[in-house]
Amino acid sequence: MPLRRAVFPCTSSMIIYLHGFNSSPGSHKARLMQSWMQARGLAQRFACPGLPHRPAEAVRVIDAEIARAAPVPVTLVGSSLGGFYATWFAETRNLRAVLINPAVTPYEGLEGYLGDQENLYSGERYQLTRGHLEEWRSMAIERIDPERYLLLLETGDEVLDWRLAARKYEGARMAVRDGGDHMLRSFPEHLPRILDFAGISAA
Repeated sequence: MPLRRAVFPCTSSMIIYLHGFNSSPGSHKARLMQSWMQARGLAQRFACPGLPHRPAEAVRVIDAEIARAAPVPVTLVGSSLGGFYATWFAETRNLRAVLINPAVTPYEGLEGYLGDQENLYSGERYQLTRGHLEEWRSMAIERIDPERYLLLLETGDEVLDWRLAARKYEGARMAVRDGGDHMLRSFPEHLPRILDFAGISAA
């Protein structure tokens, strides 16, 4: 079956930033993007919900944020595990997404982290279980429409193999920087590109 081609509205988007595993809206990239947009009079075009550790609950939170933005179209910006969620929403809700060193198969990559966890920002403690892995596995998207995505990668990512994402999203708009790390050190230089992709004019 051929891929359904994405059709996007031309009006300015709302950016919803989706943070990664054991992260929060207080993460460095989320705060940097928020302050960068605020300085340009775009504070109302940015949201970053705190995502619960259970995948099904995270999906409900993201769904509610997308509904809150209506009728303004949404562009997702997902980092690491947030990139996995952004992919699922992009394909099931006909959205576009910016993916930052995205997790391609968290149901495999996080298997070694089963057990006690603590959120790096909130201090919340919980158990990462096989139930989490199975929920993520059920959300796996095998075939994506590359026209939906802008992919930002650094080859020095010490957590995820950047080549997996490059293969998964082949054909998407892509910026690959040599070196760097999982945090995407080059993130600040990509901010104008992200807004342009989202159709937002920065003053």
